[in-house]
Amino acid sequence: MFLGLAPQPVCGPVWHSFPVMIWRDLLGASTARRREPSAVTVGNFDGVHRGHQHVLARTRALAGGLPVIAVTFEPHPLMVIAPDRAPKRLTTTERRVELLRAAGADEVRILAFSAEMAAWTPQEFVDRVLVEQLTSALVAVGDNFRFGAHAGGDTTFLRAAGARAGFAVDGLHLDGGSQPYSSTLARTLVAEGKLREAAAVLGRPHEVSGVVRQGEQRGRELGFPTANVPVDESYVVPPDGVYAGWVVRPQYGGERLPAAISVGSNPTFDGVERRVESYVLDRTDLDLYGESIRVELVDRLRGMVKYEGVDALVEQMHLDVAATRVALSS
Repeated sequence: MFLGLAPQPVCGPVWHSFPVMIWRDLLGASTARRREPSAVTVGNFDGVHRGHQHVLARTRALAGGLPVIAVTFEPHPLMVIAPDRAPKRLTTTERRVELLRAAGADEVRILAFSAEMAAWTPQEFVDRVLVEQLTSALVAVGDNFRFGAHAGGDTTFLRAAGARAGFAVDGLHLDGGSQPYSSTLARTLVAEGKLREAAAVLGRPHEVSGVVRQGEQRGRELGFPTANVPVDESYVVPPDGVYAGWVVRPQYGGERLPAAISVGSNPTFDGVERRVESYVLDRTDLDLYGESIRVELVDRLRGMVKYEGVDALVEQMHLDVAATRVALSS
């Protein structure tokens, strides 16, 4: 188990820091209404996986120069409709916005999902969002897209509504072959510790993020200072064990540093709090306190073990560092 620095948990979206239009109340959002036509795609987009990326690319390809707008929801609709069935999240809202922008969205608009919105009929959603607010000329969605009360709207309904309202509809088949890309598949693979398989779905390594704060500093005393992210159980985190990956520093141009990463509660020292702890290879000079970082988890190296004494732990940590170098070079 790696030890050391512990970050503060992410407390929630920092709405003002991204180029996002937030609709907390559509009835009061007249200033957000577009007067010019747009190309729109709608979805939860958790993880912004390769299927989502395909939808964004298709929307842009069909847009004909129109601005591409991605519409998403906060919180996840199931948090309102059926909280006991709401999935753990793959990304923070901030990161989802970044990834949607990188995938081709000119704008990201977040609908504040509520019980009132959940009761809208499919036609109400079309009228109030796609027509009145966005002046949609094109709507592109995955062919499994469902919307409106009781998920009553689908691509067939959307095409008919578009024909009446004057916008075109493109329903895309799901990517991924016999096992289509989906947020559910990505969550399952991460939860099973299958990080390389999850990356094939996401199009990048799965990430955990946090703000580094000073911890017990045992790792520093052992020669392996770490940056630790407390596990937020509302997000998907792989099983306890040791992983190879990268520490990414968004505040420094996205600098990526190779790291040996431990996920768990520090059993050698009878720890209680579950953490994601990252030792940046060959670096004892980093001052990451107070810095927001992302931890990319590339490959699982081994399970978690409670060691009898510090010497055995340090010996294993050297082996884990060597294994990390191999994993990251492959």
